[in-house]
This record gives sequence, C-alpha cells and structure tokens, in this order.
Amino acid sequence: MKIQIFVTLKNGVLDPQGKAIHHALESLDFSGVNDVRAGKLIELEVDEGTSDETLEKMCEKLLANTVIENYEIRKLPETVA
Repeated sequence: MKIQIFVTLKNGVLDPQGKAIHHALESLDFSGVNDVRAGKLIELEVDEGTSDETLEKMCEKLLANTVIENYEIRKLPETVA
C-alpha cells in the first residue's frame, strides 16, 4: 500500500524557505503570489495490513515535529499495471 505524508509548518511558525521561494518568484517577475509555505512530502510503501494507528505513531515519533509541524496522511489508490 502506498502512503503519502505531507508535513507542513503550523500557522504562526516562521518559514524561511517559503520566504526565500516567495522572494525568488518576485525577482523572476511572477506577480500575484501573496505568500508561500514550504513543506515536505514523504512517500511510504507499507504492508497492506498496516493500521492507521501505526501510521499516526510513525508521524508522531519520527516523521513530523508535532510541536511546530502538522501532518496529513493520504492512502493512494492501487493502480493496476
């Protein structure tokens, strides 16, 4: 089973990477971008029987710093090759 975990900074936490991206977009003459927040995507392939609780524990213990970050777990639909 394929899992995507999106980790983003909580609102109110400074995001220097997002600010740098925003500045770069402006310097490249891209207008209309009001704010940028950067995050990370972690992709896992896990056994079919892996529980939601186990995935939550992975995020809480290692994949996200829950003091300053939020996370969202998405299970991807299986594709037939």
